[in-house]
Amino acid sequence: MDDNTRKLIVMALIGIVAGFLASIVVGGGGLIQYLVSGVIGAFVGGWLLGTLGVNLGIKNPLAAQIITATIGAIVVVILARIIV
Repeated sequence: MDDNTRKLIVMALIGIVAGFLASIVVGGGGLIQYLVSGVIGAFVGGWLLGTLGVNLGIKNPLAAQIITATIGAIVVVILARIIV
């Protein structure tokens, strides 16, 4: 397995976990919704926290990515519910 494939798998797993955690906070969904909201949430969370200058202070990079993606996924799901 090459490095790019491994990165895609890790990104998908982080997205699923973040989407699942976001669904606990804002409600419902299935595996595909977890993946989509989590992956999009990772980009939104990274941009949002970077723009606001927020440092989570988490030493573990995997945990920091999951928390950032979860925050972004919550924002994405809430915005999607407002729009639709």
